[in-house]
Amino acid sequence: MIPFIDLKTQYQQLAPQMLKRFQQVMEHGQYIMGPEVQELEKLLAEYIGSKHCVALSSGTDALLLPLMALGIQPGDEIIVPDLSFFATAEVVEFIGAKSIFCDVDHRTYNIDPAALRKCISPKTKAIMAVGLYGQCADMDEINAIANESRIPVIEDGAQSFGAIYKGKKSLSLSTIGATSFFPSKPLGCYGDGGACFTNDDELALVMRELRIHGQSKRYVHTRIGLNARMDTLQAAFLIEKMSIFEREIELRQEVARRYDQALSSVMKTPFVREHNRSVYAQYSVLVENRETVIQKLTAAGVPTAIHYPVVLSKQPVFSQQRQAESHNPVAVSIASQVFSLPMHPYLSRDDQNKVIEAVKSAVQ
Repeated sequence: MIPFIDLKTQYQQLAPQMLKRFQQVMEHGQYIMGPEVQELEKLLAEYIGSKHCVALSSGTDALLLPLMALGIQPGDEIIVPDLSFFATAEVVEFIGAKSIFCDVDHRTYNIDPAALRKCISPKTKAIMAVGLYGQCADMDEINAIANESRIPVIEDGAQSFGAIYKGKKSLSLSTIGATSFFPSKPLGCYGDGGACFTNDDELALVMRELRIHGQSKRYVHTRIGLNARMDTLQAAFLIEKMSIFEREIELRQEVARRYDQALSSVMKTPFVREHNRSVYAQYSVLVENRETVIQKLTAAGVPTAIHYPVVLSKQPVFSQQRQAESHNPVAVSIASQVFSLPMHPYLSRDDQNKVIEAVKSAVQ
């Protein structure tokens, strides 16, 4: 079976450095918020081009803390794309605010600025712009629309860490950027992890306090927070992974180019805007007969995944009334057709050829 992702080969590239980092953490014994966390924050902030990086325990916490730092209250409305992982809307609902589900662009699958403008109301307090599948949303247009109403923008870059938009790195494009280091992400740790980025000194301070139970200093709690601290080991591992990250992006793009050249004539392959660099967190394609194609690929030993089969607004957790309020035909259509092919930096040329041939056979 061809691996959908291959973390084992990646580890083999870095095994001596990883083991050395592990030993260092074991010896100094600062397992939570140890010195490696600060080292990672500095490294990531420099890479992104952001003044502040706040390392966190998960990508979900990285979406939740910005809402808390911005003072989002129950009853406030937060605009989110209808096509995304559930955490994008989950954190909004968790704090008692309301997700307003926005349709997406039919080419990039990211939030559609034209649809976004129609979603804004007097209750809108933030926009959550997701960089789905590894490509940034159209942040210039989104920011311009937000600025008209003085609405902050949170860039959900859980899948776009390392992506570039008009010469700037993802996560440096809005009020706050939030990302995930879940193991399967383009930059992933060996557990859960996340981070927020901002140039706003006050927001950075608030998020640093929120991640450690609202503490301004030890045992002095200036606000209600939570436990969102990054484990030192995860920070140590991410530091070493950063040493090969740009090369891995290049390798992902090489795989994507081969897929594009071979498959664009038989299915809808990813569309990447000229001013964007995608990191291809997934290589996601569209076919009308998805289930049949997936069955054939499985029989041929090619793994697949569906990101995501049900739009956020139609999730069972939402009432029928909430579901009826949202009408986003583009997102619904994509969700019914999209699936992802194996994508990782270490996908061999032979395995790429097997995927390509199996796909061509499956869609005939």
